[in-house]
Amino acid sequence: MEIQKLYDLDDIEFEDITIALVRLVKHIPDHEFFFKINQINDLKFSRIKDLVYHGSYYDFYFPRFEAYHKYTKTCFTFISNKSSESNQKKLQTELFAEEENIKFLLNNHPEVEYILHSSEQFPDFSVILLAENLAFPIQDYNLSSEEELYQIIQYYE
Repeated sequence: MEIQKLYDLDDIEFEDITIALVRLVKHIPDHEFFFKINQINDLKFSRIKDLVYHGSYYDFYFPRFEAYHKYTKTCFTFISNKSSESNQKKLQTELFAEEENIKFLLNNHPEVEYILHSSEQFPDFSVILLAENLAFPIQDYNLSSEEELYQIIQYYE
């Protein structure tokens, strides 16, 4: 007797998700950035458990900050694009290993400081006000289901 497959991964359609890229005008510490964000918004962002990426040689830790919108009950999460900490798991023995002790979630965008994600299917990032002298305007960015960051966000959601 054969066991019937519950899910056929080829038949499941994955939808793209929209995230936002936040670039800072100048480098400032996380606590200072979110202090200013919390002053000008109804949302109150607080630090939550770090996103952990397990590489071959290092475990990387990315700070996360979360807030809930009172009326829409939408959860907004800022994820640091650059790892704040890395713990070496094993010694690199390869000469040209691609893994270093610093990692970016979006390798093609190292200038991005934060990745903003929403629990909504069609997010409206305009509800979050950023101080003009701290950050450039928020830029929407589509993540396809084939990208690694898509899988990471889905896991932590």
